[in-house]
Amino acid sequence: MQTLAFDGRTGASGDMILAALLAAGADPDVLAPVEDVLGVEYRIGETTKNGVHATTVDVLVDDDREEPKGEIPDHGHGQSHEHDAEHGHEHSHDHDHAEGSGENRTYAECRDFVVGMELPAAVESDALAIFRLLGKAEARVHDTDLEATHFHEVGADDAIADIVGAALLLSDLDVDRVVTTPVAGGGGEVSMSHGVYPVPTPAVSYIASAADWTLSGGPIDTELLTPTGAAILAHIADGVDSLSPLSVESVGYGAGDKSFRDRPNVLKATVGDASGRLVEDGIRVLETNVDDATPETLGALQQRLTEAGARDVTILPTTMKKSRPGHLIKVIVKPDDVTTVARRLAAETGTLGVRETAAEHRWIADRTFDSVEIVAGGDTHEMSVKIAADDAGDVYDVSAEYDDALAVAERTGLALREVMRRAETAYREER
Repeated sequence: MQTLAFDGRTGASGDMILAALLAAGADPDVLAPVEDVLGVEYRIGETTKNGVHATTVDVLVDDDREEPKGEIPDHGHGQSHEHDAEHGHEHSHDHDHAEGSGENRTYAECRDFVVGMELPAAVESDALAIFRLLGKAEARVHDTDLEATHFHEVGADDAIADIVGAALLLSDLDVDRVVTTPVAGGGGEVSMSHGVYPVPTPAVSYIASAADWTLSGGPIDTELLTPTGAAILAHIADGVDSLSPLSVESVGYGAGDKSFRDRPNVLKATVGDASGRLVEDGIRVLETNVDDATPETLGALQQRLTEAGARDVTILPTTMKKSRPGHLIKVIVKPDDVTTVARRLAAETGTLGVRETAAEHRWIADRTFDSVEIVAGGDTHEMSVKIAADDAGDVYDVSAEYDDALAVAERTGLALREVMRRAETAYREER
């Protein structure tokens, strides 16, 4: 199975993902439609970060073309210039600045803009799904309706170019699966449109909560994972603790715009044949028994534990000592999140002890998301569906996303299960 693997230990931004995909072998010519429609220029160059040769991508959004981050090779995207390969520096001020330059747009405007580009169907689907992840995160941060949500940084021209460009380059690589090791978020503070926020930013945190991969803090006090980078990875990549055996075909490094004293600001992308093997994903299982938890406590427990890092929560009725009715709570968690989740489990339930089993593993199927449209209440509604496939790419399950289905059900008065049925049927009929 052709696999694209990212090394998440250095974080990710939109331009780093673009550069890593190009360095791994994607054709830069596929970016031309974005340049034509959006009126931007992808300036592709080269640089060296702490001794590591890497590709750079600058998205230029106006006629005032700033100097690129490195030497520009001949890729058909402009003239070549000599440039200092290590012009970046560590920031001495208290916080960095968030991504985004150019005109900002609402989620609905970004969606319509992407649809108007007349992209290949798969590319359009990926780009729309990424924007939907960003939109839902922003809506949660600001408690707004998704359609009216305003992108303060990631609705800018360069962020749109990053997202659509990443979808185009990924399609060109034509891999069967994308994975990433745990992704570093960084630390410190970042300056955004509404003020200064701790890193990871609220939007990144919400996006990571819906992703399959693990978000880790540090290792330095700067923003390493941007909302655009997080959303792209959340949509395209499954999380793994480490890479499975891979017959390497190409390796590339995408450079960020910062330089650090002791580590390169680069994102590594590896493409190779995983020989059809599924990826073994390391987990731990936490358990506790309770006999005095109220229905209200149990009802909120799944959300509270998920916020703390739980991957799955199961609550089973059971009979305890002296024939008292109780509940067995089982929580699947990544090894790095065991302590945090166990503490939250104890605090929420009042249990006196939490059991941790020996190391367990799960085998992960390919999981992707797609967008469908259904007609209900006389209106058309866009929804997300999750697709599960085996390692040969054969789809064996399609399920509507609960939050999207519930929103449509509330707007239309239809039963939730009917909305989910229509969405799943729409996907199967389209395919």
